Amino acid sequence: MNYLTIAEPLKLENGAQLEDVQVGYTTYGTLSKKKDNVIWVFHALTANAAVEEWWPGLFGSGKLLDPDRYFIVCANMLGSCYGSTNARSINPATGAPYGKDFPHLTVRDMVKAHQHLQKHLGISRIQFGIGGSMGGQQLLEWAVSDPDLFRSICVLATNAKHSPWGIAFNEAQRMAIEADPTLYTDAENAGAAGLAAARAVAMLSYRNYRTYQNSQEEDSDEVRNGFKAASYQRYQGQKLVDRFDVLSYLTLSRAMDSHNLGRGRGGIEKALERINAKALVIGIHSDVLFPVEEQATLAMHIPQAQLELIDSTYGHDGFLIEFAEIGRLAQPFLEGTVAIDRKRKYRLREQSKNGFGFRPVEALPGTERL
Repeated sequence: MNYLTIAEPLKLENGAQLEDVQVGYTTYGTLSKKKDNVIWVFHALTANAAVEEWWPGLFGSGKLLDPDRYFIVCANMLGSCYGSTNARSINPATGAPYGKDFPHLTVRDMVKAHQHLQKHLGISRIQFGIGGSMGGQQLLEWAVSDPDLFRSICVLATNAKHSPWGIAFNEAQRMAIEADPTLYTDAENAGAAGLAAARAVAMLSYRNYRTYQNSQEEDSDEVRNGFKAASYQRYQGQKLVDRFDVLSYLTLSRAMDSHNLGRGRGGIEKALERINAKALVIGIHSDVLFPVEEQATLAMHIPQAQLELIDSTYGHDGFLIEFAEIGRLAQPFLEGTVAIDRKRKYRLREQSKNGFGFRPVEALPGTERL
């Protein structure tokens, strides 16, 4: 892990500023003499700058993210507990950790930190950018704000604007955290119970009915308690508690809610039209958190975009798991050999008129007032 301390105060979108900002980052491979072999990887909510840890199926010799051929950069997003300035960092104004006074961050603020790292590394052109979920949000924001930086991009299971559905899931998780009376106290493992509950809520959005049916179904009809699914939820909650910080979770989930490419740009359609990179947009049929309609919107309005949908039983988490299919689809974009099918883009617009085959779920009788 490497660290960059930004020399100047980082002005945030809300008008506040952070001083002595640190960005943790990892690089792999060697930058070519022409500096034309850069891949920038963007991690999701609770991941880190060590790409090989969370995308091992895509990273390595002979794979899509090949350090033998490319100079690969992954920066820990601002606000995360894996190397960058966050709520546990020391506030220069007080000499104490920021804690609950850590400023509100947006995805645009995170991209500003990336841009400082870009300048530090002497990079003026990025051959290929790739990111899923919140990582995809950062990549899109950067591709809009600096349209000529990326030659090609791949965004997976992400969107142009965080949805009311996604915000509601995040707020439910924050409510669970804030219901923990130890939060913001000096207690050992302060906020841990709330974070575990929040992760259990999040898992329901990352997976889906079929995922749990396939992996957590009981072997016997005689089970009356101690269910696999219940144990799994508690296991996932504790697993996150053991490796992540509750204050970073609050910071990052709020930043995700802020994601809106159209803010101050005349709407998301105009913002997406600014992207000059060839874009591979990947959606997952079973993703209930970022449904494929959101990826279709991206593909319709990015001028040089192609939409691909993956079948996966893993729901939203499929972007971390279906690496063979992702690698196959992304390789031509990375190598610059893809030709965008304009007729396919037209068909996509036609499909959008009927909602891509998805029907809205009607309210159950008697629940309308709820």
